[in-house]
Amino acid sequence: MMRDGIRFRTALRALPMLALLSLLGACATVPPGQRSTLAEWRPSPNHDIRKAVIVVLHYTVEDTLEGSRKILSDDTSKHPVSSHYLVDRDGRILQLVPDNLRAWHAGDGRWGTITDLNDASIGIEIVNTGSEPFPDAQVAAVIALLDDICKRHGIPKSQVIGHGDLAPGRKIDPGVQFPWKRLADAGFGQWPQGELVDPPAGFDGWTALRVIGYDIRDKSAVLRAFRIHYRARDDGKDTVAEFQPEDLRILYALTRPGS
Repeated sequence: MMRDGIRFRTALRALPMLALLSLLGACATVPPGQRSTLAEWRPSPNHDIRKAVIVVLHYTVEDTLEGSRKILSDDTSKHPVSSHYLVDRDGRILQLVPDNLRAWHAGDGRWGTITDLNDASIGIEIVNTGSEPFPDAQVAAVIALLDDICKRHGIPKSQVIGHGDLAPGRKIDPGVQFPWKRLADAGFGQWPQGELVDPPAGFDGWTALRVIGYDIRDKSAVLRAFRIHYRARDDGKDTVAEFQPEDLRILYALTRPGS
């Protein structure tokens, strides 16, 4: 009986240590601050470590949350892909990869001086076929998630772009239906402020695009990407590499001093 009492007291003393080890084990899996409290944790194995300074928005093309989740979590695919978050039409948010790990969502592309967007970004996939409006609940969820991400990681709110912005000619998502103005009203992304006016003589639209962050090597592709984002119009792969007056007004508003 005495031996049993000794064993019992020894076990009690061990409990705090076991609890601590359990907690440390959980923290090692997902460090504090790397998961959003707004999302259900549904881990994808398709990731590696990096630090984010920008957020990239996508549409899924796949029509359902579960179908999208399976694609973003399939490690048997020839070309596995993932994102940190997945947002359904009703505003439900899944987190697939911890924020501090490198999800595989951006691919080849460039934004400003960043040439490895997977390494530098947090990816948000939004359930949308690419040809439909984004429901209010979904957009509200994206805005709330952006606020959460930017606060936790110190990412400037202006550093929110679309997949098509970093990969003109290769991607166009989140597409012409995405309400960038609504995000801008909440403080996210870059958007022209004030009245749009004609730029002064000598204003160079290509330089302005580069200042914003675009890769201007393929001028037709980048002009298409710019119009999708800022004018909600898609002129297709045969976009003529010539500025329209409205393009220049928007570019001037985005880059003029004090903007």
